[in-house]
Amino acid sequence: MNTKQLAILVAVGLALGGAGLYVRNQQSAGYRQSSAQLGGLLLSGFDASALTGVRITQGTNHLSVVKSGNDWTVKERGGYPANFGTIQELVRKLVDLKATQPLQLGPSRLPVLELVAPDKGPGVLVELLGADGKPSRSLLLGKKHTKGGQDDGGGGLGGMGGGWPIGRYVMVDNKIETAALVNEPLANAEPKPEQWLDKEWFKVEQPVSITVSHPDTTNSFSLGRTNEFSEWTLAGAKPEEKVDASKLGVFGSVLSSPAFDDVLIDPQTAALGLDTPVQAKIRTAGGWTYTVKVGKAQEGDRYPVQFSTEAEMPNKRTPGKDEKKEDAERLDKEFAEKLKKQQEKLKAEQARGRWTYLVSKWTIDSLLKKRSELMVDPKKDEAAPGGDGAPSPVGLPPLGQ
Repeated sequence: MNTKQLAILVAVGLALGGAGLYVRNQQSAGYRQSSAQLGGLLLSGFDASALTGVRITQGTNHLSVVKSGNDWTVKERGGYPANFGTIQELVRKLVDLKATQPLQLGPSRLPVLELVAPDKGPGVLVELLGADGKPSRSLLLGKKHTKGGQDDGGGGLGGMGGGWPIGRYVMVDNKIETAALVNEPLANAEPKPEQWLDKEWFKVEQPVSITVSHPDTTNSFSLGRTNEFSEWTLAGAKPEEKVDASKLGVFGSVLSSPAFDDVLIDPQTAALGLDTPVQAKIRTAGGWTYTVKVGKAQEGDRYPVQFSTEAEMPNKRTPGKDEKKEDAERLDKEFAEKLKKQQEKLKAEQARGRWTYLVSKWTIDSLLKKRSELMVDPKKDEAAPGGDGAPSPVGLPPLGQ
């Protein structure tokens, strides 16, 4: 090989090497080392006490939980009270978020980790609102990091398929250099308004009288008992009717701890069947009266429900005969404390009574019963010993022979 040929080969090699270096630089262009420090707080300096709202967006779904005075409400449910515990839990998790793995990546890797804004991709955007009602900080939540999944071969960013979530990829304030993996999946950061409602509702205690009125009056019935420990009796029961006492037992705990699934905004009374509802009036031993209206079944075997609460509470205690002064003071104090709790309960229940709720069937199932369903099953009655059509005892002829 002569000198000229060698020079040509060297020139070609340099050209190829330069081209390769250029391609490599182009490929790595835009990749940035995360500014997040291992174990460092992602929202360092954030003042949670100045928080006035939380906004969560995923796709076309939105949730706005905002502070109104001293209360928190869910905007998408017409300002219904929010569960402060749920808000507090999420904010605490966000404030405590630490980077367990800072990332070095470019824009092309963001879709792999689902770190794409909701209007363009699958990311979940959580915005923390400041005193002016505008976002002071934001977090984009990406793909959940799982344990027990298979590696995706993505250069140490695997473990994202299958298994159970143990962390999540996040990005702070839409800055790619803040991208990091955290050891909290933030599973409750979802724009589902029904999950953020305060589920404290109303509670019926010691019912002694229940009247259920159906649109078809033949299905209506009234039950009563002398106190919360006695057996129920069916009003107007005919001599030939056989009431099944075991079926009446459930009314002793009717609506003792009711729950609702969701709140209906702008309810259409006729469409929900609340213009001709099944209505129950329940009176308690303590002087409380509940009126509950149940509409027709909706999707998922759930029912629209409205209720109202009234109560008769004495404002003063009647002293006992020959009551000592020290006893009177103690009893007066106990009475005042109980009265205050009862007044607070009444106020809270009456405030919730202006809404229309969506309730699962099992919660109000006893109120949907018809009068005929309180009777002994004729087939079981006939099969019982001594019932009509029952077989005669062994060794004895049938009656009348």
